[in-house]
Amino acid sequence: AGPAINYYFSSISSFAYLGHKAIQEMATRLDLSVSYKPVKLGNLFGESGGLALGDRHPARNRYRLLELQRWRAHRGVKMNLQPKFFPTNPTLADCTIVAYQQAGHDPALLMQAIMEEVWIHDTDIAEKDVIARCLKSVGEEPRKWLDLAQAADVAELYEQNTQDGIVQNIIGSPCIVYNGEPFWGQDRFDLFEEALQSGRSPYSSDPA
Repeated sequence: AGPAINYYFSSISSFAYLGHKAIQEMATRLDLSVSYKPVKLGNLFGESGGLALGDRHPARNRYRLLELQRWRAHRGVKMNLQPKFFPTNPTLADCTIVAYQQAGHDPALLMQAIMEEVWIHDTDIAEKDVIARCLKSVGEEPRKWLDLAQAADVAELYEQNTQDGIVQNIIGSPCIVYNGEPFWGQDRFDLFEEALQSGRSPYSSDPA
């Protein structure tokens, strides 16, 4: 495989959904080795000073809706801007992805199915039957993976991803980390690709 990246995200993230097909295209084209790392987004926000949508100033939420419309058109994806079950608890969805990848599977198609449940189908990804449907859609037996998703070792990996993200200065979803340099947001994918293609040394926030 080619260059290795870590990809931090939450399955409830609107911008992770918008960027998902784009990062798949980029991974294929550049032969990237992608390690998907679901994180507890609220914990990241808590560490970095970010706010949940309900706590943000209305002007910020209004601007977010403009961005969603712009990127929905730019990416050419279907998206309900105000889905019925958003926000909801993404823990089961995220941990299913953790378990699936931990077993050696590429979770990209499962991730797509889960995020489409939120942003197209207006369903609640906190519900087991919704995740079961997603697992069936990628040819998997749901009960096995739902049991694994609720295992202690998967919960530990989910927490470890989150702590790793905090150390890496991740402040939101999605975020690529390449050579220790974070690229936050699906609107930074091009800048990551430029960094990769140029072969430059990673930039640092340390002024020294």
